[in-house]
Amino acid sequence: MALFDLPLDELRTYRGALDEPEDLDAFWDRTLAEARQHELGLRLEQVETGLALVEVQDVTFAGFDGQPVKGWLTRPAGADDGLPVVVEYLGYGGGRGLPHERLTWAAAGYAHLVMDTRGQGSSWGSGGDTPDLGGSGPAAPGVMTRGILDPEQHYYRRLLTDAVRAVDAARALPGVDASRVAVTGISQGGGMTLAVAGLVPDVAAAMPDVPFLCDFRRATSITDDYPYGEVVRYLSVHRGHADTAFRTLSYFDGVHLARRARADALFSVALRDTTCPPSTVYSAFNHYAGATDASPVTDIVEYPFNQHEGGQAYQQAEQLRWLAGRL
Repeated sequence: MALFDLPLDELRTYRGALDEPEDLDAFWDRTLAEARQHELGLRLEQVETGLALVEVQDVTFAGFDGQPVKGWLTRPAGADDGLPVVVEYLGYGGGRGLPHERLTWAAAGYAHLVMDTRGQGSSWGSGGDTPDLGGSGPAAPGVMTRGILDPEQHYYRRLLTDAVRAVDAARALPGVDASRVAVTGISQGGGMTLAVAGLVPDVAAAMPDVPFLCDFRRATSITDDYPYGEVVRYLSVHRGHADTAFRTLSYFDGVHLARRARADALFSVALRDTTCPPSTVYSAFNHYAGATDASPVTDIVEYPFNQHEGGQAYQQAEQLRWLAGRL
C-alpha cells in the first residue's frame, strides 16, 4: 500500500474535529461506579508451564456487570515484592492465548497482566476464554456494530469497563507496586490503552501502539478496511442510522478519552496503515491530555514504510527503553 493519507507535515499537526457527547464524563463515571459495586473477585491459580525463570498464574476478575474476565499473570520467578506492572490489551479478534507466548515484560523484570478480550479470541492466535454475556440488536459480523444504536448496550462499553477493571485487578495483585502500573496494547489494544489512560488518570504510563478506535468519522471516510469497514457495511444497509451510530461510537472514541489522560505516553504510527489510518492516530496523539491541566511527556514513533504491522519487535524495543525511565 502506498502512502494514502495526509502529507506527513499535515499529519503531525492533524487534530480532527471533536464530537464529544455532553454527558461523556457522566456516562463513564456511572458505568465504572456500577462495575465497582461488584466485588473484584480476584482469583489466581498457579499454572505449570515448564518455564523455569518465570511464574505464571491464571487470573480471573470481575469486569463489566461483575462478569468474569480471564487473563494471564507472568512475573520473574522468585521476584521480591514491589514489582511494577504492565497491563496489556489485545488486538481485534485475538484472545489471551497461551502464557508462554508473551514473556518479554516478565523477562525485563515487570509483572505482566495480559487481559483476555470478551467474546473474541477466535480469529487469530491461540484462542480466548472469556464470553461476552451482553446482548445486541441486529449487527454486522464482528463486534463494532453490536449495540450501535445505544451506548448503554454497545460492546465497547463492556470491553472498556473490563479494561479499567484489569487495572484494578493489577493493583490488587500480591507483590506489586500499585502506584507503578503501565498500560499498553496494539491496534484494538492501543485504543483500549488510550481509553484506560483517560478513565484511570493515575496510571503511570501508557503505550498505545498503532491504536484503533480513534476518530471514527475520519476512519470510516478514508478506509474500507475492517474493522472500521463493519460500520460502513452496517450503514450501507441501515441507511438512516448514521447519526445515531456515530453518536454511540463517540462515547468510546480514543481521541475523546485520550484528552482526559495525564500519564506520560509513547505512541506508534504506521504511515501506510489502512486498518488504523495515520491521521486517526495523530488525532489522538495531538489531543492527548488536552482536557486536563497535566503536561505529560508524549512521543510518537513513525514507521514510514509499514502497514498495520507497524514496528513490531522494533517498537517493543523502543517501549522497553522508554518505560525503564518511568517505572
